[in-house]
Amino acid sequence: MSDTMTRPKLRLDHVTKEFAAPRTGLRTVAVSDVSLEIQAGDFVCIVGPSGCGKTTVMNMIAGLDKPSSGTIEIDGAPITGPGADRGVMFQDYALFPWLTVRDNIGFGLRNGTPGRGMAANDVEERISKHIELVRLGGAETKYPHQISGGMRQRVALARLLANGPDVLLMDEPLGALDAQTRLILQAELLRIWGETAPREERKTAVFITHDIAEAVFLSDSVVVMSSHPGRIRAVLPIDLPRPRDEHVRAHPRFAQLSEEIWELIRDEAYRAIA
Repeated sequence: MSDTMTRPKLRLDHVTKEFAAPRTGLRTVAVSDVSLEIQAGDFVCIVGPSGCGKTTVMNMIAGLDKPSSGTIEIDGAPITGPGADRGVMFQDYALFPWLTVRDNIGFGLRNGTPGRGMAANDVEERISKHIELVRLGGAETKYPHQISGGMRQRVALARLLANGPDVLLMDEPLGALDAQTRLILQAELLRIWGETAPREERKTAVFITHDIAEAVFLSDSVVVMSSHPGRIRAVLPIDLPRPRDEHVRAHPRFAQLSEEIWELIRDEAYRAIA
């Protein structure tokens, strides 16, 4: 078996991150000794109490921050900064209000590295493909203020995918949505990610959430973090069959997995809000 087939897509090896207070210089350990391997095509959720370092870990994978010690690799190569092989999606959509749906989706292709070397008609074809993928046909000429929160998040997702990254990094992208829209988009996210496609055709996804049921519904495995400093407490495989729809939430195993995760973080979650 080749090294490419056995090597994880992402590897975090004894990663620690410290921050220094601007005025006092006092150092705080945000993440300590985190080691994790994520295989290509996996959908992995990271959960844990507030302040446990979930976003810090994602920012380091994205190359937006550097570890104080330890290493992070993608396909065996060290991550030293942002790259087109990783795309990031945040909770607040980050859409340009002066651009239409179509122009928001195509922004990276038209103005950044992802579209470099592509013919103009190929760029437009890719934009159209992703408009249809997220089911926004008919809304492409509208502006962000003219569409719902769920549609805006679809635009952000389409923009992320249109840029063609190998790894999708999503930091609570559904957190600002109402409960009903959130449930619908969880299922839509799995469809768009390519849940029914062969593993080798899927993107690798890392998804941060506070919602345990959301993590169980989406994931191949859930990384549970503890806080002060942030560490990995457990990695739980989610052995629910794919593809998943709303009926999986009634499965006894779904409730069992949710309870196992809650047991791991419950005490710290209560302390975080005390």
